[in-house]
Amino acid sequence: MGIDQLNNIAKNIAELIKKSEKTCVLTGAGISTESGIPDFRSPKTGLWNKYDPMELLSTDVLYRNPKLFYTESLNILMPMIDASPNKAHEMLAVLEKEGYIYSLTTQNIDNLHYRAGSRNIYEVHGHLRTCHCMQCQRSFDFSIIIKKRDNGEIPPLCDKCAGVLRTDVVLFGDRLPECFEDAFNDARDCDLLIVIGSSLQVAPVNMLPQSAKKLVIINMGETLYDRRADILYHEKASIALTNIYNELKK
Repeated sequence: MGIDQLNNIAKNIAELIKKSEKTCVLTGAGISTESGIPDFRSPKTGLWNKYDPMELLSTDVLYRNPKLFYTESLNILMPMIDASPNKAHEMLAVLEKEGYIYSLTTQNIDNLHYRAGSRNIYEVHGHLRTCHCMQCQRSFDFSIIIKKRDNGEIPPLCDKCAGVLRTDVVLFGDRLPECFEDAFNDARDCDLLIVIGSSLQVAPVNMLPQSAKKLVIINMGETLYDRRADILYHEKASIALTNIYNELKK
C-alpha cells in the first residue's frame, strides 16, 4: 500500500473521530511489541508458542503448584516490568488529554498505558503494579512478591497476617474485574470504537466490538472482525496513531 493510500486511511479515521461524540479504544498485545514485549499469538514469536498459558498462568497452578507459579510463571511477566511506553502509548495519552478519546480498555497487563499518562483506563486483565494478600486482602507493591521470591520465600507471605500474596494479574480461572462491565458499556454506547494491536481472539473481551456503531481496526495482521470494520489500517500502532493525530490537527 502506497503512502498516499495510508495517508487517506489516517485522514478517514480522523474524520470519524471528529464526528464522534464518544470515541473509545481497545488495545491488545500488538501495541506493546514496539516496547520490546512479545505478543502472545504471533506465529513463531508469540509467547504461547513457547508456553502453555493453562500450564503456567492459571489459578490451578497458583494453588496447586506455587513453586512453579512463583518461579516459571512470574518469569514470563518479568520483561514487562522493565519495558517503557512507546510512541503509540504516548499518542493515546495525548488523544485522551485533548478530548478525542473518552476511555481506553486494554487487555495488556504491562502498565504502559498508565505510565504513558492515560488515566481513564479499564485494565480488564489486571496489571503488574500491585499484588494483594489472598487472606486479609491488603494491597502491596508488586515488587514485594519478587523480593520475597528471590529471598527464597515461596509462596511469598503477607507480613500482616501470613496469608499468601498473589499478583493482581487476571489468571486463567479468575473472574474478570468489575471494570469489564464499564468497558462493555462504553463499547456499546460509544459512537466509535478503535481497536489497536489485538487479534480479537480472546473472550470475553472480543465481544466488545460487536455492538460498536462504527469500528476501526489498527493491526498488522488479520482479526476476527475485519469484515465488520468500517476502516482497516494495517500499520504499526505508533505510525498509525501519529498519522491520525497529524490529520486531526490539520
